[in-house]
Amino acid sequence: MSQYNPEKNRFVRVSDYISHIIVDLKYATTENFTGKPIYSFSEAWLRYGTVQKLATVQAELQKLGYGLKIWDAFRPVAAQFALWEVRPNPVFIANPYAGYSNHSRGNAVDVTLVDLNGYEVVMPTEFDSLFDIQKCQDLRALEAAKLLHNAMTKAGFKALPEEWWHFTDEDSYAVEKEFIPK
Repeated sequence: MSQYNPEKNRFVRVSDYISHIIVDLKYATTENFTGKPIYSFSEAWLRYGTVQKLATVQAELQKLGYGLKIWDAFRPVAAQFALWEVRPNPVFIANPYAGYSNHSRGNAVDVTLVDLNGYEVVMPTEFDSLFDIQKCQDLRALEAAKLLHNAMTKAGFKALPEEWWHFTDEDSYAVEKEFIPK
């Protein structure tokens, strides 16, 4: 766990610190596996220390003709319980009764690649897909996922093997039970 640092620990709106990042929070819409909005805000929020690392990724990807689109970032504890009620599968959803998701700590992010015009790059699966990435035959999609994985891990994120889109900052933070973005 990282040492307490008030600057790194505070929540910030990602778009205030990373230019040209696209935010499309799927859990603020019906475009997710539940079919309903899970939270009511549409801006991505993360811990400042995590945003610093994500900014490094965005800068590196832009040199290669890509950028990031955020599908999920900070997730309130109540949202985690709502997701668990719909899909109580600890492989894909952190069990809130056994500990909280890193999304509720503000140091996990679900992202995909976009081109410099903002169009999503073909990836191995859709967001929140239960499809096994090992079965993907599209070499372009696998290369894109590898590019994203390498950029994120180089910047200090850990990958989740079951979800090519999910990355957690190696620096950990306490679960946030009070903060709700406006």
